[in-house]
This record gives sequence, structure tokens and C-alpha cells, in this order.
Amino acid sequence: MGNAQDKPPGSGGGGGRSDQAAAGSGTRSRGGGGAEKPHRAPGKGVVNGSQRENSPAGGQQRQDSPAVDTSYLDAPAGALPPHLARLKNAGNHLFKNGQFGDALEKYTQAIDGCAEAGIDSPEDLGILYSNRAACFLKDGNSTECIQDCTKALELQPYALKPLLRRAMAYETLERYKKAYVDYKTVLQVDTGVQSARDSVHRITKMLIDEEGPQWRENLPEIPTVPLSVQLEHRDKPVSAEVAQARAARAVQDEATKKEARFTLLKREGNDLVKKGTFQKAMEKYTECLALKPEECALYTNRSICFLKLNRFEEAKQDCDSALQLEPGNKKAFYRRALAYKGLQDYLSASSDLQEVLQLDPNVREAELELEEVTGLLRQSLMDSTAHTPRV
Repeated sequence: MGNAQDKPPGSGGGGGRSDQAAAGSGTRSRGGGGAEKPHRAPGKGVVNGSQRENSPAGGQQRQDSPAVDTSYLDAPAGALPPHLARLKNAGNHLFKNGQFGDALEKYTQAIDGCAEAGIDSPEDLGILYSNRAACFLKDGNSTECIQDCTKALELQPYALKPLLRRAMAYETLERYKKAYVDYKTVLQVDTGVQSARDSVHRITKMLIDEEGPQWRENLPEIPTVPLSVQLEHRDKPVSAEVAQARAARAVQDEATKKEARFTLLKREGNDLVKKGTFQKAMEKYTECLALKPEECALYTNRSICFLKLNRFEEAKQDCDSALQLEPGNKKAFYRRALAYKGLQDYLSASSDLQEVLQLDPNVREAELELEEVTGLLRQSLMDSTAHTPRV
């Protein structure tokens, strides 16, 4: 889990464990009881909560066993002394590897160790309670999760992680109003927490369906987060992981907005074409192309507008662009033929119309246009011959 407090909280779910947490004043029983696990000191045949494989010859570690990297245990952990920091780091490592029950035991030992050593650092204790709450949440123990989150928030009011985890636990227990309050409090601290925004929308719809328009009157009071807390959170440096997640979310949000804008503009352009408002329709398609320049249909759609506005060269250019994207596009060939016709290039128009009929012999409009263009081509050749001086 790295520093579990600084990572996104887990969601509720996962099977509960039948064993107990760890002995001591902070021990939580899970799954209805079970035998208490004896605590082994580090280095006595146990690595990260797991029994080492010993040789039959006398308990010596096998020579071919791979070396276990435990350097993470010695990483700094706030103001905790080394022996408690190792417990916290071990818990983080176990959580990160999905061993939530074992991680819970390490956090419990660290919490008990703080009490025994007289350590009252609100930040360090708050993180330990919040981390243990994450374990309870993963193991499906929402009640214990809520208790630990509440303790963490008493130590560090308005801390995001315990607020989020408590909200998720409330929601799992179908205590939707309390969950709503916590999610709304989270959004006061950081409006960018997408999971909280999604949950607020979901619960709002649920409460409206259940209680009608007066649902807000029955909510518990939502605390007002002090401005100093909001500013402190805003100025707090974020981890590389959080920064990466925010950047990815920003890209996704921008892509969603872009897609919605594109869809709206294209629909407006199509509606304007149906109404015969070709200048405005052309402008809408031009805006669409600024968003998606590789969209073939936009070029063929805009070419209609140019044809109707007698802007034949621009219509031809749009059809050229469409055919570069889709070389077999019938609409592009047909509309380019109309553009060539408007430009009085009847030979090119005839060639494109024949291409259309080769792709689909049943296009009646292309047959009729080909007959007309052939006549115009014949007439233009006759006119050209008539105006050519005889030598």
C-alpha cells in the first residue's frame, strides 16, 4: 500500500477473515472470533507474517530460497520510532499485496505500540486508524471501518481518506444520509474527487425517489469545512501517483466534453441542412472539423452546403479530403461529380459518376446525372470545335 493513507481508498467488499486481528488494546475481532494468533518477533522464522520454509535437517533456511527484500520496512514513517515505523511499513506492504487481514494486524500492533510508548502524534495515529479502516472496508467489516475513521477524524478533522472510507462504509450499510454528508464534506475539501461526485449524484437520485422533493429536510447537518483547511489541502504537494491520476482524469473529462460538443454541433448542422439553412450548417460542420479533422462524414456533409451555396471549388476540396480518408466513399465521388459539373469540368464529372456506378450500379441519381453530364460534355466539345478557327 506504500503509505496507505496517501493512496486512494479501497471500496467495500471482499470476504471477511475468520481469524482475529492482534492482541492488545487496539485489537479488533473479525468474522465472529477464532483463535488468537501468537505474535512472533521479526526474524524468528517469520517474514512479513508468513512462515519461512525450513529444511528438514534442523530448521535452517534453505540455501536455494530467494532473498527477500525487506528494505521497505526501514523507510521513514512520520514521527514514529523505528520499531513502530516498521510495523506500519509492513502493514502498507501487506495491504498493497492484498493481504488485508495481515495488514490489519500490523496496524493494530502499531496503534497499541503508540499507546504503550505514550506517542500522541495526531497525524501518525490518524493515518494508522485510517489505514486500518481501509483493511476493515476491504474485509467487508463496515462497522469497524466507521469506528476507526471516526477516531482518525477526531485526530485530524476533515482528513480526506477517513472521510471517504467512512462514507463508503455508511453506503455499504445503506445509511445513505450519513454517507451523503461525508461525501459532500469531501467535496468541500477537494472538488476534484470524482468518486465523491459520482456517489453524491447516485445517492441524491435514490433519496429523491424514496422521499420526494423534501428529501433535503431530513438530512443531518453538513459541516462547513473551514477555509484554512481547504487552502491547506490545496497547497499540499501531491504524490506522483495522485498527480498522474488527476492528469488522467483531466484528459478524460476534456475528451468527454469534446465528444459532447462535437455531437451537439453535428446534430445542429444536420438539422440546419434539413431546414435549408446551408450557410449556418456549413459553419457548424467547420466547428466539428476543428474537433475531429479525421471524420469523413463531416467533409461529405459540408460539401453539400458548399454545393448549395455554389462554392464548387470548396465542395470539390471537401470531397477530395473525404476520399483520402475513405477511397471508396460513394457520396464523396457523387458530390465531387456535382462540384466538377458546377465548375464545368464535365469530363471529370463523368469519370466520378462512372466510379459511383461501378461501386453501386443501383444509384439512380448517378445514372441520371451521367446522362446529363454526357450531354453537356458533348455540347462543350461541339462548341469548342465551332469556335476553333480553321487553318
